[in-house]
Amino acid sequence: MTKARKPLTVLQIIPQLNMGGVERGTIDVAKYLKDNGYGSIVISSGGKLVYTLLKEKIPHIILPVHSKNPFTLWLNSFRIRRVIKNYHVDIVHARSRAPAWSAWLATRKTKVVFLTTFHGTYNFSNKLKKFYNSIMTKGQKIIAPSTFIKNHIVTHYDGVTSKKITVIPRGVSLKTFNTLPLEAGRLKKLSEDYRLPLDKKIILLPGRITRWKGHLNLLKALTLLKNPQKFYCVFVGPSNKKNQGYYQEIESFIQSNKLELSVRILPATEDLVSLYKIAHVVVSASTDPEAFGRVMAEAGAVGRPIIASNHGGAQEIVLHDKTGWLYEPGNVEALAYYLEKALSLNIKEYKVMSKAAIEHIQQNFTNDLMLSRTLTLYKSLAGKTH
Repeated sequence: MTKARKPLTVLQIIPQLNMGGVERGTIDVAKYLKDNGYGSIVISSGGKLVYTLLKEKIPHIILPVHSKNPFTLWLNSFRIRRVIKNYHVDIVHARSRAPAWSAWLATRKTKVVFLTTFHGTYNFSNKLKKFYNSIMTKGQKIIAPSTFIKNHIVTHYDGVTSKKITVIPRGVSLKTFNTLPLEAGRLKKLSEDYRLPLDKKIILLPGRITRWKGHLNLLKALTLLKNPQKFYCVFVGPSNKKNQGYYQEIESFIQSNKLELSVRILPATEDLVSLYKIAHVVVSASTDPEAFGRVMAEAGAVGRPIIASNHGGAQEIVLHDKTGWLYEPGNVEALAYYLEKALSLNIKEYKVMSKAAIEHIQQNFTNDLMLSRTLTLYKSLAGKTH
């Protein structure tokens, strides 16, 4: 059925709509477009967040765009062409490589704008993999979530100039990640549910239980701290069968170094903001550069000092010695040094750092900024002035 024409209609394409920063960003953009009177459609292979779109009465179309099968990619291009025509789409915004190939083929035939977001560094161990990744550079414009990613694209992909790339950092929702204190009842329930000792200073590392997130490096740093009775460390994030070996390594290290009373591993939670609020300091110990670093932005918005590896998006989110500290990636001794600094801050010093973190995020990394910048780019690409 042909839909009524909007002043601007954007089709976003993503492999799946399950929990994750990219997926949340897709939902936020889709809703922002609709709330501002623009056409908004999303294609994915499905997922838990589809309900959010349907609740907002935003069209969602299920296609197997998660597939890397060449024949499926080709078939998807025809399916996407039909969606473009039926919904009078002006811009197709691809957020991942497999669906980007199908979307690019579809836009070449329909002559609508093709836009990509280059969400990560993407491994390219051989020429074929690099060619597969290169689809993310074929947009009329490329969105990079950080200056780090912008520089990565220009350095590694021939023919792509900085003029083609627009840096739009991911945003944090200040409605969710705010400085309001937790209610006493919520705080008590949280400590009981997770068995957290609130008389100790909580060190929090949120993130998937996967090796490059640096859990083992943080554990090694903990063994160097002078007063183990002073802190309690919490890892929170999803794990899967693929990473069970690493998970067991973490548990083995905890046991062999007698850290059972100082470290706890929690599953992923939708109430991460509460854990940020009871944390004293948040750590991002990634051994590989983060394309952006949502954890750091969320922690800063709540007013928590951050200790992060000095590479990737962290260099833009963390202001060294002002909103937290940056240390040489993989340097366990340096990580331990800054943990000691964080745990030793007096109340006045902590409040100064907390305030600086909040202000830095509010001025540079909010959802509102991300959404308005994205809409401005959409309109400029579509030649709209309204």
